[in-house]
Amino acid sequence: MFFWREVQALEAMGHAVHLLSTRKPPKGLIAHSWSETAMARTRYLGDPDVAAALGALTRLLPRGLLLWMAREGVGFAKDAALVMAAAHKLLSYARAEGLDHVHVHSCGRAALVAALAQRMGGPGYSLTLHGPLSDYGPGQRFKWRRARFATVITTKLRDEVQETLAGHLPERLVIRPMGVDTDTLTRDTPYVPPENGRPVQLFSCGRLNVVKGHQDLMTAMRQLLDQGVDVRLEIAGEDDDGGTGYRQTLEKQMKKLHLRDHVKLLGAIDADAVRAKLQDAHVFVLASWHEPLGVAYMEAMAMGVPAIGTDAGGVRELIEDGVNGVLVEPKNPSHLARAIRDLAADHDTALRLSTAGRAHVEAHFRSSLGAETLVTEIQTALDQSPETGTT
Repeated sequence: MFFWREVQALEAMGHAVHLLSTRKPPKGLIAHSWSETAMARTRYLGDPDVAAALGALTRLLPRGLLLWMAREGVGFAKDAALVMAAAHKLLSYARAEGLDHVHVHSCGRAALVAALAQRMGGPGYSLTLHGPLSDYGPGQRFKWRRARFATVITTKLRDEVQETLAGHLPERLVIRPMGVDTDTLTRDTPYVPPENGRPVQLFSCGRLNVVKGHQDLMTAMRQLLDQGVDVRLEIAGEDDDGGTGYRQTLEKQMKKLHLRDHVKLLGAIDADAVRAKLQDAHVFVLASWHEPLGVAYMEAMAMGVPAIGTDAGGVRELIEDGVNGVLVEPKNPSHLARAIRDLAADHDTALRLSTAGRAHVEAHFRSSLGAETLVTEIQTALDQSPETGTT
């Protein structure tokens, strides 16, 4: 979602944007009103192509690929083999379209595609790191070594990168979080705290995966109900298998905790539906075990919904406890239940966090800021390059 917002911001600034990926998303994850449009304009590079793979191998062997495979290990060698054809296709596409820079919004295999294409004589590239390096596979030194610049979403991640990849980093590392469209994510009516005698409406939005902590939120729900707090929870998001994976575990927990009348799994829903749910919510809650930063928190805060998050990963760089949101200990359903109960009962605090959260996101986490950073950094890279062309 935040990739698409950034594309729209870049195009609003007058830039032409080429979209490339390796493969289409599973059908169960195609939920947005713009999904078909985005897929239709995306060039997919991941289909097997023996001729392209052999062409890449022929170009890369004299350029030290075997040495890097020996340095980085079996996992890197496997990944390189898997994306060899995609790298060759990227090289061909860039030459045909006159591209001289590619920005890779990942440090996984997509970064390896760009790095291999560059070593074959393709365009320069840059990276964005959205989470811990350990989430993005092997070969990080190879991926980062020739990047023109990189953006990193938090100070915490930047420090990790500088320590782990010292000697293999580009000269420019810029801290730039992903952002949200604060013009679209704005309320139609003022925020209203929970009313006495009526259910507290909770909303959560995140991939159905154990690290998102939805199971902890369900346990907190059971505790609140047992304490006499009338709460309702809706969770938007789907598992990576389109509904046949971790969703089934959560459904079993709902049944075990007798939450079927109080918790609803909405599946993957589009951006307009998320906005509508936030418009009606009293509190947004996401109980992640680890969150690099948290776009879902940003969306809720932009909509003026008081947000409860976990003090895990880089969330502290977005939410300041008691100032513009609430932070709780991860993997602690009892702490989470207390935070929900206390916020629901304190209307003045809920109103204050509603206003402060919106102001914070509007000032520091607008999607246009990411687009502006990319334009500035890419132009700087091109000015320093002997060749110029289209980005």
